[in-house]
Amino acid sequence: MRLVTVKLPKALVEGIDELIKAGFYQSRSAAIRTAVRELLRKELWNNS
Repeated sequence: MRLVTVKLPKALVEGIDELIKAGFYQSRSAAIRTAVRELLRKELWNNS
């Protein structure tokens, strides 16, 4: 995997942390990977 650095508003980071605390994801990276994958699936991959 490649390292990508992003800046997020505090509210988004807190939301991701809540998902981790609730057991939905093991890490911030895992949550963000899922979010990006879903965005690409919705916006790019299903538009063909």
